[in-house]
Amino acid sequence: MSRIVLDHVRMVYPGRDGGVLALNDISLTVEEGQFGAIVGASGCGKSTLLNIVGGLVTPTGGEVRLDHELIDGPGADRGMVFQSYTLYPWKSVRRNIEFGLALRHVPKERRRAVTDELIAQVGLEGFADAYPKALSGGMKQRVAIARALANDPRVLLMDEPFGALDAQTRVVMQELLLDIWERSRKTVLFVTHDIDEAILLSDVVYVLSSRPGTLRLRLPIDLDRPRSLDTMGTPRFAAFKRQILEIIHRESLREAGLTNRLGAGRGTASAGDAQTG
Repeated sequence: MSRIVLDHVRMVYPGRDGGVLALNDISLTVEEGQFGAIVGASGCGKSTLLNIVGGLVTPTGGEVRLDHELIDGPGADRGMVFQSYTLYPWKSVRRNIEFGLALRHVPKERRRAVTDELIAQVGLEGFADAYPKALSGGMKQRVAIARALANDPRVLLMDEPFGALDAQTRVVMQELLLDIWERSRKTVLFVTHDIDEAILLSDVVYVLSSRPGTLRLRLPIDLDRPRSLDTMGTPRFAAFKRQILEIIHRESLREAGLTNRLGAGRGTASAGDAQTG
């Protein structure tokens, strides 16, 4: 089982005057096999929340569980992919992908079989012996995704994985990730600032308020699968996007102290203060 449960999670970073409240009372559940995305205004704590699930940060309050197991540190049951590729430049594509397997002393023959399968899945046949310096940004991120999948984690945690890519490469990577997810049905928690990306990929989108981050909306995305770029041109997709945009826009104005000046007379989504689904 691979169900992610956050229960009243709170995060305060130490500092003067009592510290900085980054996340406040967040409870949400990503069901087994579900693709969940987190969006919100800049600085709302999206990455902090993902790092808490990854066990890289300990919350000030509340709990995070993978099914019934308390998360209290990093583990091979959670594969993580970051915006920076975090590849070892002195290792080949194959050696980067099998790194975690080697740490676990998986036999060489098994490591090769796993890496061969993943290299094929991410479309890097012929590059097994190449080094990161010879790869494009999109190819590096494909290696990073393959490395995260090599340990067969129960969940995949992705923090703006395509944020550094050009627009066309980003589209290709979104299509690749959809294909990989359709095959594996891993539980995924995906952080992005790109609302189109969140809607295209996800079963459910969680919208956070501006700092301190609180859960403003849980929005199930009931678009048919499999999805493609054509999905983004549908009226239903546009309606989801407008609903999310209005909440984030309002939160951004509030964070900047410009609500009275720029927000007057503009439509707002009443669903922004409620959880849906």
